[in-house]
Amino acid sequence: MCGIYGGLDFSGQPIAPEILARMSRAVALRGPDGNGSFQCPGIALGHHRLAVIDLTASAHQPMTNLPGSHTIVFNGAIYNYQALRAELIGKGFRFQSHSDTEVIVNAYAHWGAACVERLHGMFALAIWDHRSGELFLARDRLGIKPLYYVHTDRFFFFASNIQALLQTGVADTGLDSVALHHAFTLHGVVPAPMTIFQGIRKCRPAHYLTASTDGRVHSRRYWELVARRPEYPRSTDEWRQSIHQALLQAVRERMTATDVRVGVLLSGGLDSSLLIGLLAEAGIDKLKTFSIGFEDLPEEPGNEFHYSDLVARHFATDHQRLLVSNDEVLQRLPEVVANMSEPMFGQDAVAFYLLAERVSQDVKVVQSGQGADEVFAGYSWYLRMLATPGSALQRFVPWYFDRDHDEYLDMVDQRHHVPDVTSALVHDALAGSQADTFIDTVLHFDVTTLVVEDPLRRVDNMTMAWGVEARVPFLDQTVVELAAQCPPELKLMQQGKGILKQIARGMLPDEVIDRPKAYFPVPALKYVRGPFYRFMADVLNSRHCRERGLFSRAYIEDLLREPDAHFTRLNGSKLWHSALFEYWLQTQLDSATT
Repeated sequence: MCGIYGGLDFSGQPIAPEILARMSRAVALRGPDGNGSFQCPGIALGHHRLAVIDLTASAHQPMTNLPGSHTIVFNGAIYNYQALRAELIGKGFRFQSHSDTEVIVNAYAHWGAACVERLHGMFALAIWDHRSGELFLARDRLGIKPLYYVHTDRFFFFASNIQALLQTGVADTGLDSVALHHAFTLHGVVPAPMTIFQGIRKCRPAHYLTASTDGRVHSRRYWELVARRPEYPRSTDEWRQSIHQALLQAVRERMTATDVRVGVLLSGGLDSSLLIGLLAEAGIDKLKTFSIGFEDLPEEPGNEFHYSDLVARHFATDHQRLLVSNDEVLQRLPEVVANMSEPMFGQDAVAFYLLAERVSQDVKVVQSGQGADEVFAGYSWYLRMLATPGSALQRFVPWYFDRDHDEYLDMVDQRHHVPDVTSALVHDALAGSQADTFIDTVLHFDVTTLVVEDPLRRVDNMTMAWGVEARVPFLDQTVVELAAQCPPELKLMQQGKGILKQIARGMLPDEVIDRPKAYFPVPALKYVRGPFYRFMADVLNSRHCRERGLFSRAYIEDLLREPDAHFTRLNGSKLWHSALFEYWLQTQLDSATT
């Protein structure tokens, strides 16, 4: 788990050292255990390492394989690397380390681009082929690890975050009006390959890119999720057993494919609690678990410690709780926003950031329950969509979109007016997925698009800001493929995640299984008042905001006049969304010019 960066100069000139130095600093927090670089005319690769597998210097990156034919920088973890290593040794490859990095570079030397189909895990990687003069980049199937790039007439730059690409000085930072529409409609989601900047793109999940020295860049998909029923029938019990075993294997792999201690982020919900139960079933004891909570407000409690404490006692974990005051939340907000690779409206970005700071003092790797709601239909709106008449789009929009198109047009300046591109995006996604039922299409869209750009990005950015690797077993390839074939009624039963609740029954306390679905609370960012209101008002009334002219002043003044009257359909604060977006722009664009 690391930070990567680099680039091609199509003219063949060396890339300026000052550009590489700035890019290096921008990804440095992702890898506190060392850094390295590789450069020759026209190409540069850089790496900051978080040492998790093979802690020795022989696993440092950039890494060149023993034949000297390929050099790699890699961010992620490959859980089947030992089996691949043995296979490659049988084909005559020699190894100088015990790292998964060296397995990848030799796998590419042997199988070429097809090697990514053999990698089981999470990854963003770049490999320079010394013979062909071609740069190969790839991103894992579910988009767990980020990979951004800039492509101009002269340059191709890539990095683990947008911040590094802003440091190149060649990225067009004009706002992409289509991406803006997506972000403010889908609570921060901007589907790949777009970002909010016109000149910065991101590699799509389950795709690889090739960049040649003649300036050509090509992209190709190597995996696609299919949500169709298998030809042979399975009983409910068979589905439960199959998914149970797949999850057990997923948590076991993420615990054993490491040379450092692993903890678990324990929210007290079903998903993270089930991870603890599965790890106990796998024979892993003396787990370190971590929970976070915030100050209560009259409208909403700020923590779920009752449930996380219950699970910690049940499994006798080494448990730590972190209670954060509202004063600290406000004080730390600038740090949180500075570490967002893209604007993140979800309140729990703050929670993940502050919890990761505490976790980093004890462990380098944690398992997290992210993805379970999307894979196993845990959100309340799935059942509401199912009960809504009309087309697939008509069933989706009333329960998910943050703003209708007309409100969006009222919110932004006319320069950013576009047709209803988000409705078109969702329509095409629901119509084009390989799925059998309406709910299958929605879950397919969630798993392949929405989860990537919302919860997964938050988990990656906020944990990596403290040099902590987050592993997400519910987004294991085998688990996701199996769940996609599972009949939706088995996922939707018991008000959602029914098949997981069946697996958990007898493993977890019933009180945890049967509790109502909850969402990670940071009440001060939902019910905006006092110093939080003043902070957001200052951002939205600032000279930067007025000169940028992104938002309609009448819309902003309406939000500021009645902040508690403007919530999205998913109960997010529209005032927070607007202030966060503007503050992120100020933070990132200002830092890129210093």
